[in-house]
Amino acid sequence: MALSPADFDRIASALGVDPEREGDLVRFSLSDAASGRTLVLEIMPTTDDGSLVTVYSQVAHLQLQGCEAVVASEELGEALFMAREGARVSGLVVERGAGCSLYANVPERLLSADFTSLAPEVMQSAVVLSLGETMFE
Repeated sequence: MALSPADFDRIASALGVDPEREGDLVRFSLSDAASGRTLVLEIMPTTDDGSLVTVYSQVAHLQLQGCEAVVASEELGEALFMAREGARVSGLVVERGAGCSLYANVPERLLSADFTSLAPEVMQSAVVLSLGETMFE
């Protein structure tokens, strides 16, 4: 499944920046003056294995291959990109304030678990990725 032009519009609204297009590649450049952070989010909407989402920042290069879905929230100011392989889910969160987080290989069953029963070490990933749980139905 590839991300669509409507997805890019929702991402742009959530992140508060207009996309730049270079052929099939869609790029969002983010910066936050207060923190000094900058990052570039690049999305190749169609590859042999789904969409390819890449984040470049001052301290990291993150990539989510096989992206199947995106949840973009203006209220939260973030976009959550999700991929699933078998019973495991990975998610890459990009924030309007030029922050990002990666959660990889999380057991899908945790997304609908009682979060209060989870160990603190896995609770945050389960809570964050549960925002997109219905995207795979």
